[in-house]
Amino acid sequence: MGQRIHAPFLAALLAATLAGPVVAQTNRWVDPPSNSRRLQGGEQTRDLNFLFEALKVAPDDSSARSVEERIWALWLSSGGDTTDLLMSRVKTAVEAKDLDLALKLLDAIIDFRPEYVEGWDRRATIYYLKKEYGRAVADISQVLAREPRHFGALFGLGLIMQEFGDEKRALDVFRRALAIDPRLQRVPDLVKTLTEKIEGRDI
Repeated sequence: MGQRIHAPFLAALLAATLAGPVVAQTNRWVDPPSNSRRLQGGEQTRDLNFLFEALKVAPDDSSARSVEERIWALWLSSGGDTTDLLMSRVKTAVEAKDLDLALKLLDAIIDFRPEYVEGWDRRATIYYLKKEYGRAVADISQVLAREPRHFGALFGLGLIMQEFGDEKRALDVFRRALAIDPRLQRVPDLVKTLTEKIEGRDI
């Protein structure tokens, strides 16, 4: 379906997503380090909380990138061999530009492990690449409901809002992302540009 068909549905989804709990673009398709521990439940939450606090006070871009990579590694750790295997096949399919196969694999992951945040995030990314923005936003809402600090999902949501000309909401989302990680790549420039553009309109 084209953008005109998606637009009313997309507007409603955007409003609902922003009403709920709520990066630079980092590479979603990297594998977690091979020696990473599989953390469960409260232990993973504690580690993520610590890393997000570190992200806010990172002294330079290099430090921020290092913390971001550790956060992605925790998000990617599914805790299950079957999910890990399917995710590796998703990565292979994306590298081969077989997005339809990647979608089928992600559908299976979400059916099998609906609580796994990265299943929803990766599928949202595929929908974005296929320009199926309504479906991308629906999956982003699932990501943010499970992990409100997901800077990758917020970055994608902001890009979709820009795509549909909703620059004020895009600015709001990008600012939320910066509150999580002040050193997100690309996002400070996007916030600066949108702020100048929106303030210029109001004069």
